[in-house]
Amino acid sequence: MIKTIHELYKEEDAKITAYGVKHIESRDRVYEEKEDAFRLPLQRDRDRIYHSRFFKRLQYKTQVFTNSEGDNFRTRLTHTLEVSGIARSVATNLGLNSFLAECIALAHDIGHAPFGHAGQDILSELMKGNRGFEHNKQSLRIVQILENRYPEFPGINLCKVTLSGIMKHGGDYAKSELNELRLTEGPSLESLITDLSDEIAYSCHDIEDGLEMGYISIESLMQVSLWKETYTAMKAKYKQATSEILTRTTIRGILNLLVTDLTSTTEANLKKYKIESSDDFKKNWASGVRIAGYSDETFRKVRELKKYLLDDLYHHEMVVQMSTRGQEIIEKLFNYFIVHVEEIPEAYRKRMEEDGKYRAVCDYISGMTDRYAQLQVNSIS
Repeated sequence: MIKTIHELYKEEDAKITAYGVKHIESRDRVYEEKEDAFRLPLQRDRDRIYHSRFFKRLQYKTQVFTNSEGDNFRTRLTHTLEVSGIARSVATNLGLNSFLAECIALAHDIGHAPFGHAGQDILSELMKGNRGFEHNKQSLRIVQILENRYPEFPGINLCKVTLSGIMKHGGDYAKSELNELRLTEGPSLESLITDLSDEIAYSCHDIEDGLEMGYISIESLMQVSLWKETYTAMKAKYKQATSEILTRTTIRGILNLLVTDLTSTTEANLKKYKIESSDDFKKNWASGVRIAGYSDETFRKVRELKKYLLDDLYHHEMVVQMSTRGQEIIEKLFNYFIVHVEEIPEAYRKRMEEDGKYRAVCDYISGMTDRYAQLQVNSIS
């Protein structure tokens, strides 16, 4: 029997604690719309993100290694899907709104430039004096303005709670009703959980990709507590396992440890600070209490792992070389299109009167995939 939307609200909200975001509270959008007969508002948000052009482009955008390096490495899309899975699991176990966590995760990197963080860095440099570039702000710009699919409104008109979740708290956003709401209300617990799920996902999968690429080794990883402890335990438990299976089992063990620690520590903090309502959560956030997080020991170990990845993987000479090449491509495209702005697609040129040519060119280039950027630079060379 098909459930009505009212039955869905009642059934799903019964699963969410008082400090989570209820579905009945998530209906507010910037542009008012008639409710769907069978889908909750956040289910519609998820589907709108899935169907967007910018989301599909993530499959050809760099995570750490460019798409051309091999078929097994993470792309920005597979990373996004891994974050989504972790965020939903943690949110469900904590009695939060897993649909909201999923939507925030799916949209969190939608504004990323080609060639990973190196692409963001060069665009930020090129846009100095023209309101800069930062991928979280670009994600918001995409879903509110650039991803045009509807005749009634610009963007894809996501729920305000989703938009607020995409906005990194502490970031400098343009003055707006949405930003005022974000500053007044603070972040949802779902958005904080998703942010930490992002960290868990990339910390674990970058180890796997780095090992497969040969840029880091099991031997060098033994200096990292999380790896050494987990690897040693797995080696003792699975004495007949091959090196490849042992490596993957260790990475899975680290992921499970971090997810479990995040879940149990956050739950303990909710009890410690007597969080029984969303107002309780907001008051503690405003006073500087951080409810979502790891235990002190795990936090220290995660910080150690991230420093290792920064020093040994992200700053590896071959990764730096790939990043530099990506930055050269973006800079060349940027300088060319600023002079030949008539060559960028009409959809971006239409924004020039309101946003200026620098933002139009930045929007166009940041939305490119790695391979499209390469094709474009070849065509102007």
